[in-house]
Amino acid sequence: YKRQLLNCFYIIHRYMMIKQASPAERAKIQKRTCLFGGKAAPAYINAKTIIKLVGNIGEVINNDPDVSPYLKVAFIPNYSVTAAQAICPASDISEHISTAGTEASGTSNMKFVMNGGLIIGTMDGANIEIREEGGEDTMFIFGCLETDVPGIKAKALEGHYPIDPRLQRVFDSIKKGAFSLGCAIAQEKFNGLIERLCNITAAGTWEGDRYLLIHDFPSLLEAQEKVDKTYADKA
Repeated sequence: YKRQLLNCFYIIHRYMMIKQASPAERAKIQKRTCLFGGKAAPAYINAKTIIKLVGNIGEVINNDPDVSPYLKVAFIPNYSVTAAQAICPASDISEHISTAGTEASGTSNMKFVMNGGLIIGTMDGANIEIREEGGEDTMFIFGCLETDVPGIKAKALEGHYPIDPRLQRVFDSIKKGAFSLGCAIAQEKFNGLIERLCNITAAGTWEGDRYLLIHDFPSLLEAQEKVDKTYADKA
């Protein structure tokens, strides 16, 4: 529900964008290192699959000589307060991207902000209060509002829940095995994640895109573009 799968999709999109760029174009791309930290309860199968996907994405990207100079991915196991003491002060930006209304963005965002970091996030949980207190220029907001969710679900039920072509390319790359590292079991699990998300009429329910990743993806790309431009502006 914290939607780090959405973060995975964005990183794959960024990877593909860098991979397809010419050497001259790559030289102009903002470099990034993406850190993930978290745990999965023993019975939380989807979370374990997502962690596996994060690790595999890192293996692919970090070992790609065309892309690794511009993008790196790492998963920090057994995330804890001790790990956060090093990570929070070192981060330029943190991602708190839960679906609006789920109240899933709570205290970690406060830790990052108190250490001088900016937030890319949704209008959910403490993000709202941080934005009110810190100012709009300290956050990169994207995604639907809580009041939008019922209408999105209703339209999906009628079959109107479009998948952005850029996200479809991400889905296709996953389904083609680009991040399975040759493991049939991992590929089967990754395919299961994508198939459920693509059950269009069930968006907003457990049978489909429960947390509206597909809906918020285009908005996330716009916010991420603003992050790159802002970071590059040294004035």
